[in-house]
Amino acid sequence: MAEQSLELEVNDEPKSKKKLYLFGGIAVVLAIIIGVAVWMLLSSDAEKNSDSGEVAAEATGKGEAFYVGMPRPFLFNLPANGRSRLVEIKVQLMVRGQEDDVLVKKHIPLVEDALLTTFSGADFQKLSTQIGKDEMRQLAVRNVQNTLQPIVGREVVEKVLFTGFVMQ
Repeated sequence: MAEQSLELEVNDEPKSKKKLYLFGGIAVVLAIIIGVAVWMLLSSDAEKNSDSGEVAAEATGKGEAFYVGMPRPFLFNLPANGRSRLVEIKVQLMVRGQEDDVLVKKHIPLVEDALLTTFSGADFQKLSTQIGKDEMRQLAVRNVQNTLQPIVGREVVEKVLFTGFVMQ
């Protein structure tokens, strides 16, 4: 009987090691499966984001945005309540692509003329509200595009940005 108890003890040890190896193997396989699943999900999200970035760049036109600053601020007087009020606006133009950047810089005098004509025809009361400033910005974009269209052959300015706006 002593021999049988020894054999039982010896046989019980490999069974517990087999269970340990079995559960360890299952844990490793599950970890690998989870890792692969996470990698697949993250890589597909990254591909979607990069694809949507490329589509957005194609939809807007040419790609990278460039900002062309006007060499000096626009300074002009507007009539308001029987007085002359001074307005100063600093402007930058947003264009897409280096080619458009060069074209706008080449035609700065035309752009300045279009912007000054637009700004000097404004109403002081409208410019004192945010809605009036937004309308002025939209009008400025249209006037700059209409001025450059016959010369360049296409729309090169995407936005007119007010980087400084002072009214006295």
